[in-house]
Amino acid sequence: LEIILDSPNTELITEYFHWNLIKTDPDDNKFVDCALMANADYLITNDKHFNELNNIPFPKINFISLIVFKNILNQE
Repeated sequence: LEIILDSPNTELITEYFHWNLIKTDPDDNKFVDCALMANADYLITNDKHFNELNNIPFPKINFISLIVFKNILNQE
């Protein structure tokens, strides 16, 4: 964990709000909250519970699979 936190490409984000958008697996909400607080372009996951976010109009969270993210990286 220390290596990740000391990395120049890592930003520590503190979640101040708990949106509780994912009902089927509430433990996943911490990732959604951090993505919102960080104003992230994407939340990268292969977890099917995040599909619930497709039915939530606000706040809009863009999530993509690891394969899609790899393809984005390869295009740049």
